[in-house]
Amino acid sequence: MPSSKYAAYEAVRPYFELVREALGDLVDGEHFFDIVSDDVVYEVLYDFPDWPRIVRGRADLMAQFAGYVDNIKLQAADKLITHKTDDGRVVVIEYEVHGTILATGVKYNNRFASIIRIESRKIVHWRDYMDSLGAWNALTAGAR
Repeated sequence: MPSSKYAAYEAVRPYFELVREALGDLVDGEHFFDIVSDDVVYEVLYDFPDWPRIVRGRADLMAQFAGYVDNIKLQAADKLITHKTDDGRVVVIEYEVHGTILATGVKYNNRFASIIRIESRKIVHWRDYMDSLGAWNALTAGAR
C-alpha cells in the first residue's frame, strides 16, 4: 500500500495489490481506490452479510470496505488469472483470497471471478462472483 492515506484498509491489502497487478498499465493510480472512478458501480452477484448487491460510487465503496476490514483480515490473495478482452476495456480476473474471520479466528479461503469494465483509465463497473459456500462455511463455523 503506497501511502498511509488508506491505512485503515490494511486488512485487505493483499486483495488490493492483486487487483492493481492484474490491471497493470490499463489504469492510472497506485491504490485500488485510486483506480476506481468516482461513480463506479461495484456489483456482487451473491449475498454476503452487511454487503449490498450494488454499491454506487467510490465513497460508498470505501465505506463498505471499512466494514469488511472490521470482520475479515486477509493474509494473501493469489492464483491470479487475467483475461483481457475488448482492447483492454474489459478484464476478467480469477483469484483466491486467504484470511481469517476476526470474530471467530476461523480461516477464510475463497475463490472469485470478477468482470471489470474500464473507461478513461479507471474502473467504472465491477461484477463479482464468489464461492458462496466457502464464505458461508467460514462465517458459520462457530454456529455448527
